Amino acid sequence: MALNKVSANLFKHSSTWNLGHTFNKFHTSFINLRIQVAGYNINVPRLSPNEVNTVLRANEYSQEFTSGPVKSYDTNQLASNSPIEDTRAEALCKSTNGVFAGIFDGHAGASCAQVVAKRLFHYMLAASLSPQQLSSLSTTFDEDNQLLEWYNNKYDFVDQLKTVYSNSFKRYVADLQAEGIVREKKEALEHSFLRLDSDLSTEATSGGDRKTMAVAMSGCVACVAIIEGSSVHIASSGDAGAVVGVLSENGKCWTARKLSIEHNTDNRSEVERILSEHPVEERHRVLDRERLLGQLAPLRAFGDFRYKWSREMLEQLAVPLFGTEVIAPHYETPPYLTCKPDVTYRRLTPRDKFLVIASDGLWDLLSPLQVVRMVGEHMSGKAALSPLRLPRDIKLRDVHKILSTRRQGLDKVPVDRNAATHLIRNALGGTEYGEVEHSRVSQLLSLPQDVVRLFRDDITVTVIYFDSDFITHCPM
Repeated sequence: MALNKVSANLFKHSSTWNLGHTFNKFHTSFINLRIQVAGYNINVPRLSPNEVNTVLRANEYSQEFTSGPVKSYDTNQLASNSPIEDTRAEALCKSTNGVFAGIFDGHAGASCAQVVAKRLFHYMLAASLSPQQLSSLSTTFDEDNQLLEWYNNKYDFVDQLKTVYSNSFKRYVADLQAEGIVREKKEALEHSFLRLDSDLSTEATSGGDRKTMAVAMSGCVACVAIIEGSSVHIASSGDAGAVVGVLSENGKCWTARKLSIEHNTDNRSEVERILSEHPVEERHRVLDRERLLGQLAPLRAFGDFRYKWSREMLEQLAVPLFGTEVIAPHYETPPYLTCKPDVTYRRLTPRDKFLVIASDGLWDLLSPLQVVRMVGEHMSGKAALSPLRLPRDIKLRDVHKILSTRRQGLDKVPVDRNAATHLIRNALGGTEYGEVEHSRVSQLLSLPQDVVRLFRDDITVTVIYFDSDFITHCPM
């Protein structure tokens, strides 16, 4: 099995979008273009505007809420890999009315990202509970206990893995209960990340199952948001990112507030942390060509046990399945990798309007400020399309202000009602003048599978809109 694409049949059903289906459907209307890649001229078909819309909107999803700190959210994905290696997850915690949302960017296959996306929220929830709450949970929990209400959830584990994962979680709940510790949110999130990663390792080493080994040899980064009351916690491990859009008091300017810390070689403190954990004579080999051991770009991740297990374990468990290339060059003092997250807290104010979480496929193309401004303009444009409702006792001068604002918003009416789709479209075809060139988008969506990765990564985006009225009156 090739190491760069470790896969396994983990799910009963998956609705992953296959871009090739769209190409086959629309091939009769392609306009042939020619571009040069690595010195070779290749033919590139061009999609029509309607065909572009079909591809961009295939995976979009929106959800509205009637109460709580979140008013609604939009999410979408665009594949570069086949199948896509990004996964997203969103759920409502019924006990707190809080919203959980996460982006999981996989590498060396999609297995780890898909498994972590389905399991991490349960671990996060359990780590935050008191011993008394855990006592009742440990006797009633199963994967369908409705503690979390999932959205956009289109697949489930095969029965064999579902049993393995459920048993691991029950052991975690029992261990938490035995400890009898009430953890602060930051510590709880760190504990849940590390325990899930440890369970992935235990499941792979104890069962000898090819499916659990496939999960262990692939990996993923994670960026998760927990929005409860007027509080937002971001737990991030790797290079996905989160940013809050803050509107100025006069309502005219947007500010981007980053809530995540990327773990890559651009982060000097992260580089120093890794180098400090290994002998001085290894410093020039631990990070090579801006990658861990010359191979892995993110410096923290779930899975990827080929950078965590001892050489002896790899030779015993992984080499027979995946070959000797599973052991990286200069593999001398493991572990080299951790999934421990950095946790950031923000107390929301009425000026905080939305949160954007995205895989690095978006951040490679757009800056946080560009993203915030685009979502802000998208909000104004959508508001101009909504029915006008005026309060009963409104004054004439206030009516004039509202109408003037709506008139300005009509100039910004978006092509896409889904804000995540709006961001992806702008990432692919945006110009320095704030417009989107259809030809750019069309060409990038038309590239053949063996070429597209030279131009862009998988892109996954979730835009979460806060309820300003709720936050204004929220005591916590």
